[in-house]
Amino acid sequence: MHLYVHIPFCLRICPYCAFYKHMLGRTDLEGFVKAVAEEARLRLPQGYAPETIYFGGGTPSLLSPKHLDILVSGLKKTVDFSRVKEWSFESNPATFTTAKAEQWATLGITRVSLGAQSFEPELLKLLGRTHTPQQIEQSVAMLRTAGIPQVNIDLMFSLPGQTLKQWQHTLDCAIAQSPDHISTYNLTYEEDTAFFDAFGAEGNDEESDVAMFTMADTMLTKAGYRHYEISNFARNDHISHHNLACWRGEDYYGLGPGAYGTINATRYRNTEDTTAYTAALKNGKLPDFSQEIISPEDRRTELLGLRLRTDEGLPAALIRPENANFIDMLQCEELATLSPEGSLHLTLKGRLLADEIAVGLLN
Repeated sequence: MHLYVHIPFCLRICPYCAFYKHMLGRTDLEGFVKAVAEEARLRLPQGYAPETIYFGGGTPSLLSPKHLDILVSGLKKTVDFSRVKEWSFESNPATFTTAKAEQWATLGITRVSLGAQSFEPELLKLLGRTHTPQQIEQSVAMLRTAGIPQVNIDLMFSLPGQTLKQWQHTLDCAIAQSPDHISTYNLTYEEDTAFFDAFGAEGNDEESDVAMFTMADTMLTKAGYRHYEISNFARNDHISHHNLACWRGEDYYGLGPGAYGTINATRYRNTEDTTAYTAALKNGKLPDFSQEIISPEDRRTELLGLRLRTDEGLPAALIRPENANFIDMLQCEELATLSPEGSLHLTLKGRLLADEIAVGLLN
């Protein structure tokens, strides 16, 4: 089992982000972190012992040491941290100090994911980021000095106006930091974002997408990173165990406003209203949430899309006899291979068509 905690606060609202988030404003932070701990008490089984914990957002690194201590100590009244093998914590450069990083290490956080996105100043400005390329480097150094075991750098490509040369420079700069993990996300224009309004009608440039995806694979694998998932590369087997669990379709609880959770084929989503969320829990009640039952067929559909993304491949148990001709075609077109155990693995060429291949396996 796994645990996700959503911290929705941001210094600025990035124009491409579709996750539930908002600026701090007049938010009662102490009330909020106590509410998250209360949700854990009400929602989780007593003594719940997750294998991984992930604090995402938003920007969890905006929490002060005081508020983070209150949150973690509150969670520990319900959650057994003794079996946690990975605790990830999202952060943006320029939102923390060495003292904060040292606190994270002391708490037991094992992995910090830096939302760097680019090493090009003009592209950072376009993305609404508040940090500079130099601050990315400084942040990595602070995390290393503090003793954080694993550091990830998030990058984005196919940005409006981004050139292949700029993407190569960003990859070079990221590799030079020697992070344990690098994520490379192809920008998509999500509804209800400023980027969708400004650029969505133009759509992505498929030729550029392919060129930048291929460049990332070439440069990062040459630098010693395992391309273990379409958007993710790990050195020395420092994969993201939490994210891999999600790609495998394992159950997890989600805490916080806007958080999702999936338990025993039931998926729920908390209200996207921090004020209402906090008020409900202050009164000892779970916040409003929606839920749906995932049918076996819908479950298989989701797993096709998720498992194909990883280098573990699609297990034979998810492949049907009627898929045989389609799989033969994939192999003939060098889009996929079959292992001796019968699992389906996409080639680099096939990964570029992962969504279309998943649809082709639905029959």
